[in-house]
Amino acid sequence: MSNANTSSGLPIGRGLLFLIVAGAAWGTAGAAASLVYRAGDMGPVALSFWRCAGGLALLLAARVRPGRRPVRPVIREPLGGRALRIGLTGIGLAVFQTAYFAAVEATGLAVATVVTLGAGPVLIALGARVTMGERLGRGGSAAVVGALAGLGVLVLGGEGATVRPWGVLLALLSAAGYSAMTLLTRWWGRDGRADGSATTVGAFAVTTVCLLPFALAEGLTPHTAHPVRTLVLLAYIAAVPTALAYALFFAGAAVVRSATVSVIMLLEPVSAAVLAVCLLGERLTLPTVVGTLVMLGSVGGLAVAEARAAGADRRSTAEPEAALV
Repeated sequence: MSNANTSSGLPIGRGLLFLIVAGAAWGTAGAAASLVYRAGDMGPVALSFWRCAGGLALLLAARVRPGRRPVRPVIREPLGGRALRIGLTGIGLAVFQTAYFAAVEATGLAVATVVTLGAGPVLIALGARVTMGERLGRGGSAAVVGALAGLGVLVLGGEGATVRPWGVLLALLSAAGYSAMTLLTRWWGRDGRADGSATTVGAFAVTTVCLLPFALAEGLTPHTAHPVRTLVLLAYIAAVPTALAYALFFAGAAVVRSATVSVIMLLEPVSAAVLAVCLLGERLTLPTVVGTLVMLGSVGGLAVAEARAAGADRRSTAEPEAALV
C-alpha cells in the first residue's frame, strides 16, 4: 500500500513538519494548565471545556475571515458521510481528553502519561495494519520500541509513581480515543475526502457539546485572585496547543502513516519536560536528559524513514507514467 497521500494536496514532508510542530505545541498545554491551577480552583474538565470552546471560536474566526478561500477536499463527500466522520472524530477527541484528565486524577500524572501515550502507538499500529494494511517494517518497529522506552525513562525516571488499576483503565480508554481519532483521520484522508480544516472545526464542536454538561457539574467559572492571568493563560491554551496544534495534527495525520503519527506526537512529553525545567523550576535530571534524547532520536529516525518511503513511492508511480510518454 502507498505510504504517501498526494490526493489531499499536502506533501508528506510538510505533513511531518505539521505533526512535529503540533506535538511540541501540545506539550506546552501541561505547563499552562499547571499555572491555571495555581491561579485558582478551576477543575480539569472545565479547563478542557474552555480549551475546546475557545479553540472552536478561533477556528471559526479563521475560516470566515475576509479574503480567505476555503480549501475543498479533492473528492466531494456526501453530507451523511461528512457528519459521521466529524461526529466520530469529535467523540474520539472528547474521550481522549476527558479520560486522560480522569486518569491523572486517579493514578497520577506519570503513570497516566506513560499508559496513554505508550499504549497509543501500539493500538494505532495494530489498527492501521488490520484496517489499512500499513506496515512499519523493522526500522519503524525499532523506532516505536525506542520511543516507548524513552517515554518510560523520561516520565517515570526518578519519580515515586503509584499504579492504581482504575487509573490505568482510564488511561487505556484515553489511548483508545486517541487511536480512534488518529485512525479515522488517516482512513478518510487517504483518498482526499477529508478537509482538515472542516474536520478540526467539526470535531471541536462535537467535543465542546460533549464536555459541557460535565463542566457545568464541576463548575465553569473558577474562583481566582488573578482573573487577568487566568484569562491570558486560557487564551493561550485555546490558541496554541488547541486551535493551532489540532489544525496541524488533523492536516498531517491525513497524509502520514498512522503509526508514524503516533510516535511523532510523543514529542508532547519532551516539550513538556523542557518547559517544566525552564519555566516551572523543576530540576533537570539524568532520566529527563536520557529519555528526551532517546525519544528525539526515535522520532527523527521514523520521520526520515517516512519521507524516504514517500519518495520511493513517488518514483515507482512516476516510472510507469514515463514509460507511456
